[in-house]
Amino acid sequence: MRVKKLTALLTGGAMAASVLTGCGGLNKDADAAVFDETKVSLGLANFAVRLYQAGYDDYYRSIFGEEVWISDLFGGGMTMEQEAKQSTLDGLKTMYILRAHMDEYSVAVTEEDNEAIREAAAAFIADNGQDALNALGAEQEIVEEYLTLQTIQSRMQDAIMAETDTSVSDEEAATGTYSYVTVSRKTYTDEEGNSAEYTEEEQAALKETMEKVAEEAKADSLENAAAKQEYTVSSGTFTAEDESLDEAVLAALKGLGEGEVSGVTETEENYYILRLDAEKDADATEETRKSIIEERRSEHYDEVVTGWEEGHTWTVNEKNWEKVEFDNLFTTTVESTETEPVEGMTEEQAD
Repeated sequence: MRVKKLTALLTGGAMAASVLTGCGGLNKDADAAVFDETKVSLGLANFAVRLYQAGYDDYYRSIFGEEVWISDLFGGGMTMEQEAKQSTLDGLKTMYILRAHMDEYSVAVTEEDNEAIREAAAAFIADNGQDALNALGAEQEIVEEYLTLQTIQSRMQDAIMAETDTSVSDEEAATGTYSYVTVSRKTYTDEEGNSAEYTEEEQAALKETMEKVAEEAKADSLENAAAKQEYTVSSGTFTAEDESLDEAVLAALKGLGEGEVSGVTETEENYYILRLDAEKDADATEETRKSIIEERRSEHYDEVVTGWEEGHTWTVNEKNWEKVEFDNLFTTTVESTETEPVEGMTEEQAD
């Protein structure tokens, strides 16, 4: 069975469901959950989670195999199907919360939007065979409702994030660049490809080699010194309070002048030789500034939504929700043609 891929508001693509079993037996009018006094239909929730599954089937199965959805890949006591179902319910809860607060941000779905949504849903229905639609539980009304909720979510997210303070000082964004050579001081790969641990004598000899590389790098260049030992020179960026770097590495970088090479810096696992390339790199600093702003925007959005949660109730009908199962596997075929997304949908949702 073929199914045209639904993304933000339906873009090109096709899916084939390998098996059709009992999806059509669900009572789509039953409740999957209740938001305040509004019923969230099992049809809508089923469509949302099966669409999620269809979008990831190719990728997950190529890595983890055919039984991916019944596997506990992350060791958390939940199968991938259960993880997907929980994530879908969380997402729907957020959508309904945002819909309840539309007026506070002057967000609306216009008749023009509704017409575009109707057309997109109708195209989705028309482009796919009945077996495929049954597998997803897709009906015109359900697809329209899902797209409407997505449109509201996108516009609310944009409006909330627009409140974020985007002023980032040069000091806060300042980002340096560095080059480095690193080797493990604990383990190595032997001739048979197995991991082995250094003896104390071997570790001491390795440190001496690294110290030699450091001295040659100071006299010549890090690249030439590393090449003699067949070491690789890598590069990175850092900020003054960079928590992604080991404290010893960050301290060593802060103690260097531009162009200077460090001695051997030790961490619990590795030896490092470092060169400060730029104390403040213009391009890296601007990337950090953008990253800080995006992090603030995301945090503000999460804070607003979380703050609203306490004012609403959300009750899941576990008995009904258990009836939703991933009883199909989907294969996606990308097509060359695309349907334009409705205005207001994010690029991320359209992918």
